[in-house]
Parts: sequence; structure tokens; C-alpha cells
Amino acid sequence: MSLDMRPPINRAMRTLDRSFFKKTIPISAARVFQNNQLSKLRNELSKSGDILGIERISSIRPDPEPSKKASGNKCILLRPDLKHNDNSTWGNTMSQLVNTEQISLIPYDLQIDYDHWTYREIMNAILPEDALDGLTAAFQQVGHVGHMNLPDEYLPYKQMIATVLQDKNPTITTIINKVDDVGQASVYRTFSYEVLSGPDDMNVTVKEQDCIFLFNYAKVYWNSRLNTEHERHVNLFKEGDAICDVMGGIGPFAIPAGKKKCFVWANDLNPESYAALKDGIARNKVADFVLPFNEDGHKFIRRATAELYKTDREVVLRKKQSRSKPQPFQETRMTQPKTFSHFLMNLPATALTFLPSFVGLYSGANISKGTPLPKIHVYCFNTKSDDNKAEGEKICEEISQHLNFSFKPGDGSKEGEVEVIDVRDVAPKKRMFCASFILPEEVAHRVVE
Repeated sequence: MSLDMRPPINRAMRTLDRSFFKKTIPISAARVFQNNQLSKLRNELSKSGDILGIERISSIRPDPEPSKKASGNKCILLRPDLKHNDNSTWGNTMSQLVNTEQISLIPYDLQIDYDHWTYREIMNAILPEDALDGLTAAFQQVGHVGHMNLPDEYLPYKQMIATVLQDKNPTITTIINKVDDVGQASVYRTFSYEVLSGPDDMNVTVKEQDCIFLFNYAKVYWNSRLNTEHERHVNLFKEGDAICDVMGGIGPFAIPAGKKKCFVWANDLNPESYAALKDGIARNKVADFVLPFNEDGHKFIRRATAELYKTDREVVLRKKQSRSKPQPFQETRMTQPKTFSHFLMNLPATALTFLPSFVGLYSGANISKGTPLPKIHVYCFNTKSDDNKAEGEKICEEISQHLNFSFKPGDGSKEGEVEVIDVRDVAPKKRMFCASFILPEEVAHRVVE
């Protein structure tokens, strides 16, 4: 026998009524006569499988009707098929404990209310059936802000959804719903929103890869679902590499890479992102390695490449030594490379259109042939399928057109091969990809009229 632990159902509810979710479930409990025996008795009943084992339900409760003999004592909740008034349902352990008067069995009304159930469970009780999957995918947390992207069918329930979400997530104080597509309101990938619950406070603090970011979520682009993608790229970089982050936002790639002692030139067109990037560089103490820029990405690709090649820069690192050493600090020196090892372009809606800026990149900067060539990591959108084969081929075709060079799917380790990584689904028929490839020597040194 199992208990029905689902909350009461009311699919007609439009304003949250927390009192509706009270539920009483009749079970039995073992009254413990001596509190100093509680731990021993609980262990014995647990071993015999007699204790009620339900997530988020404590099996130890105050005795509901303590007698003088058991005043202030506790009781242990029992599994539902054990009946206090039917000893034929008892096992050997239970019978022995009752016969030796260590416990007695009593009826117990298990009271459950709104606070017990999770957000998903409450939503399952008030929304249309089979509707929760889409709702769960439409939510992410950014600092203290709960960001929802509600499909039209959920809009009649939006206030109730926001209230439950805030109730069940104590770290969230503001709930918003996006009312347009990212980039529709601004080239800076910001979006319009409505506040469903809490104050209109979009100044958030986010921690990722041991870095702290402070920014106004309404004025810059941030996506918490990309945290594993940020980490994936940073893990690709080696200490001492030079990285060009063309659409760097507030620095989710650049700042962790700077902590890894990579030389990062990070750029973003949005002045608000640039301000948050500078703050993050200072806050995370990576100014020796991360340089911020605020300009058009097409121009930045070529200008940064040429400027890096002409720049002589050395970073001196000081590490404290033990007091027994003659010098209190040990100094090491790192020289910034002359060329970038990686270019990152995380602007999936349009990043592929920036690829022509790489044509003649080295010839335009007077970089000699034989110089190591960078790896390009460009994000894009495409359709979705089970194996992504067709999508990979279409992405390679588009890269080929932009660079006038033939590319095909591969592991990205050889010239002309593109590694296409499935990043995440963004819509029912739309997927985000990252295409990585080595810039071909012929493309880098092509003479552009």
C-alpha cells in the first residue's frame, strides 16, 4: 500500500490559494514511552522496514495525544499498511516492541500543507495536465532574479506561477517575464520584460567559475544556461595563450580565462557590457591579463590582430615566499604572445557574418607566413535533428561561403575541417551550435584589394 502524496488538484485556480493545499492522511505511529530509547527504536524499526519513508517528511513527530506516562514524548510514523488496530499487519520486530511495552501503536493524522510541496508539484495541481515540461524550460535564475519566458498558453496563469516560484525559491526576490525575443528590442541582445513579483531590481550578482560578476540584467546579455559552455572553452585555453573575445559581453569567457593567466583582449559593442566587463576585471583581479574594449566587432578582429603583433608586453607575477627565504617575493615573468591562439564569437544570430573579417587577416597585419594560425570558435543557430548531420553540413557550407574556402565536418584539428558542437535547444525547431576550425593559411594570407 502506498500513500497518495500528491497535492489536491484545482485546475480552475487563477489566484493562488495556499490554504487549498492542506491535506490529512490517516496512518499509524509508534508511541515511544521513553525518549532516551528513541534513537534505538528508530534504528530497529528502520531495519525492519516499518518506518514511513517519504522524502521531506520527518518520521519523528511529537506524540499527538500524550498520556501521563508518555508526556512530552515522541512517536515514529509508520508505513501505511501497518495498522494500529490490526496486529496481523505487524511484523516480528513490531510485535516484540509492543509486547515488551517499549512502544504502543496509535492512529496518527499526517497533516501536509502548501509548504510541503515543491514548485513542480504545485504547478502539476493547478495547470493543465501535461503542461509542466514547457514551463520548466521557460525559467532560469540570474542572481536574485527569476527570469521566465512564458509561452502564450501560460500567460493566464502568470501571476500565480510567479508567486509559487518565489515561494519555493527563497533566493529569488524578483520574478520577470520576457515579452519579446532577445535582440528584438536592441542590437545589444537585451529584451523587454514585465515584473510579475517583487521589486523591479535588475542589479544582480552572479558567481561562475569562481568569478564574481555584477551587472544590470536589463541592460546586458547574460544566459545562465551557458555556464558549461563558458567552462568548456576556458578548459581549452592554455596558460599564456592570447585570446580574442570579439563579442565578450560582461566577460564570462574572458575573466575566467584571465584567472588562468591567459592574455585576453575582450570586446563588446554595448557600453553597459563594457562597463560591467571593466568592473569584473577589477573585482576579480585579472587586469594584468584581460584588456577591455568597446567597439564594432568587425573592426576589432583586424585591429586587435595587428596591434597585438606590434605590441611588446610582459607581466611580472610576484609570489610570496616563506620568511626563511632571503627574498620575500619570487618573481616570474610572462610574455604576451604576438598572435591570438583563439578567436571567440558568441553572437549566434549574426556571428557567421563576421567571418569575412578574417580574410587577409595576416596579410593585412603584415604577419609573416609560417606564423601559427588561430582557431575560430563561432556560434550560430540552425535547425535541429537527432544526429545534427544535416545541420553540420549546412554550417560548413555557410562558413565556406563567407571565407571562400571549402570546409567539411570533422574534429576541427585539420585545415578545412569544422568541429560542430551542439550547445543547446533554444526553441522547438531551433538549436544553438558552436563551430570551431583552424583559420586556413590561404585565407589568413590572402591579399585583399
